[in-house]
Amino acid sequence: MTSAATSATASSITLPLHYGKAPFWLLDRMKKLSKIIISLIIDEFGEEEFFRRISDPIFFQSFSNVLGFDWNSSGTTTVLTGVLKSVLNDNEDIEIKVAGGKGRQAMKTLQQIETLADGIELGEEEIKILQTNSRLAARIDNNALQDGYNIYHHAIIFSERYWTVVQQGMNTYERMARRYHLKPERFRLIKIKEKIHSGIVAERKENEVCNLVSEKSNESRKVILDILKSSPSSIKRDLEFISVKKLPKGQMTIDGRIADSYSVPRRLNWDAIEKAYELQPENFEGIIMLEGMGKGTLRALALIADLVYNAEYDRQDPAKYSFALGGKDGVPFPVDRRAYDETIEFLSNVIEQTSLDKFEKEKLVGNLRKYEF
Repeated sequence: MTSAATSATASSITLPLHYGKAPFWLLDRMKKLSKIIISLIIDEFGEEEFFRRISDPIFFQSFSNVLGFDWNSSGTTTVLTGVLKSVLNDNEDIEIKVAGGKGRQAMKTLQQIETLADGIELGEEEIKILQTNSRLAARIDNNALQDGYNIYHHAIIFSERYWTVVQQGMNTYERMARRYHLKPERFRLIKIKEKIHSGIVAERKENEVCNLVSEKSNESRKVILDILKSSPSSIKRDLEFISVKKLPKGQMTIDGRIADSYSVPRRLNWDAIEKAYELQPENFEGIIMLEGMGKGTLRALALIADLVYNAEYDRQDPAKYSFALGGKDGVPFPVDRRAYDETIEFLSNVIEQTSLDKFEKEKLVGNLRKYEF
């Protein structure tokens, strides 16, 4: 996807937390309209194009707007996913299904994958890949990408050929949310060394980030693998070393780098570290899938890799799309106008081809055009 525009006057979208529910009349309308639009996209452009579109943050947001849901709300993610789940899971003509959702529904994702897979005749191997990727995606955006947001909504959209994940994290202190879109893939396991996100929607970029899934963190991940091949007692010594080595922010390190302020996590899950030493995972995916390998333990390992073995991790926030004219720090973080224009044109053409009457078509296009720049 193209990079964000640089104009300070560009508009964008916010994702403040929204605790209300969409009214039943609106949900009913959204379901009817989305069924018509989704069917046309698949019939005219194919299943692969549907997955490409739904994994695009700009299309996802625009689709919600067309259906009439609130622009400025984290509810865009939960409500639209719920609508997709209802429409696709109850439709025998479209072999695309949605598992998971918000809160308790997210906890049922693996079970729902297995149940829904029967309807589209997926084999055991494909089901296992979907379940593994579902768990990996949640742990990647919750633990390996530490940006201050905790995942509370997780949904996997899949067919017999493709799958993608849409999930959302919450920062309750700042009362903000951000949405994570994974690139649509054919049936294979996630590989962290490749770019896995098609986009991340946020109102602002965060300053304190530990991004262990970035390409810039390749060396850090390799060193963490090596560290976990050492005995836990060796890791404890390294941890004690970095606890006393801490430098004031701005002071130069021995290798000429400028130190960032950092805090060493106080509590590590030593059972998880023992398990890693015992199992010797072959890759970073195996590490984050270990029970108990949470944020604090991963961050401590990243700090050891950085401060003891000089393997830096990526501290830059990977969020690329913000939907507010300037974040809370007042710095504009605009959206890609060209991508928005293309999405608006695509959806407008799709609406025009539906069987809806002229008044309904004009109303839907009007919903979309309200957000042109």
